[in-house]
Amino acid sequence: MANQKTESGRLTKAERKEQARRERVELQRKMARARRNRWIALGVTVVVAVAATVFVITRPQDATASTTPQDLLAEADAQNQAAGCGQVQTVKPFQPETSDRAHLVTGQAMPPFSKYSSIPPASGPHNPSPLGPGIYPTPPPMDRVIHSLEHGAAVIWYAPSAAGEDLDRLIAFYKGHAQAASRVLVAPFDYPDQPNGTGELPPGTDMALVAWHHLENCASVNLAAAFDFTARYAAPPSAGQTYLGEAPEAGAQI
Repeated sequence: MANQKTESGRLTKAERKEQARRERVELQRKMARARRNRWIALGVTVVVAVAATVFVITRPQDATASTTPQDLLAEADAQNQAAGCGQVQTVKPFQPETSDRAHLVTGQAMPPFSKYSSIPPASGPHNPSPLGPGIYPTPPPMDRVIHSLEHGAAVIWYAPSAAGEDLDRLIAFYKGHAQAASRVLVAPFDYPDQPNGTGELPPGTDMALVAWHHLENCASVNLAAAFDFTARYAAPPSAGQTYLGEAPEAGAQI
């Protein structure tokens, strides 16, 4: 028969033709699979790229990261009002006035807060060593904070109950702007060992802004209001502002 092998064992002409046909079919199938896989891979790439683009465009932006000192100063008046901030008060010296800048000797206890002219204190007897700028998650030693005020620091005190988005934004800003934060301390005001509630911010106050002999109370934590104060009452001032404080050793190391 024509489709049988020859006596030498070689394929017949018909068998060689059928084999060639099968090889062509198999090759065409492989080529089709390769094309299909390439299109699938391209489709996946396009979908991933589109999804990434949509995410970048629509994701919530970190407002703090793009907020500049100039932005904060531009909205300061409105934000001071929104935060319920009062006028910046001038605080009288510690009495007797000769002790307003006194250094405590080793082993000498700091007077109770009630003896100071304001809560939080804005001057008075203090530790010989100032406290450096930064974000303090727990209440720092007040006697060292007061010495920092004498050297021109500004302090942003907040009530422990004020934790939330506004406080997070404030802390993030001062962590991310070195020049604005170089003379600023941020800390909770919580000293339960002080009598008669003097270890807490006054009722209705969630943020107190303090410089030497100056104090501003705000009903709520607000970044723009805080920066409006620290930019002018810390020494040296920041964001091109004029220094309005009166620290005796303004600009000294803290």
